[in-house]
Amino acid sequence: MESTDGGCHCGAVRYRVSGEPAATTHCHCADCRRITGGPTLAWAIFPEDKVEILAGEVAVYESSPGVEWGFCARCGSTLTYRRASRPGLFDVTTATLDDPEIFPPEKEIWTGERLSWIRSNPDVPHFARAAGG
Repeated sequence: MESTDGGCHCGAVRYRVSGEPAATTHCHCADCRRITGGPTLAWAIFPEDKVEILAGEVAVYESSPGVEWGFCARCGSTLTYRRASRPGLFDVTTATLDDPEIFPPEKEIWTGERLSWIRSNPDVPHFARAAGG
């Protein structure tokens, strides 16, 4: 994969990712639920030099020291995630890619916080907490 683009709901923020992700995850943590209002969140994790903001500006919310969530200030779409304890990596929300099907989750993380009414994918590994990426 050379590159693929994505963006927020209103189109104010557009981004491009290049190459293959370092990891793809489906997260069940309470933070992802609260930041999106959804029951889960899928991520494609790239080296930060493989993510380029093409248009607009990503607004940043620091939920705790060293943890940054990026979103569109106009429509509120959650777009990115970075944390200081994982330098050099930049996560994008898979569903904001123009083609979210190209990077399906290869593992489920934070399943210890999974809502009881969400069914997990039995075909991928599950981790009660984070799983190295």
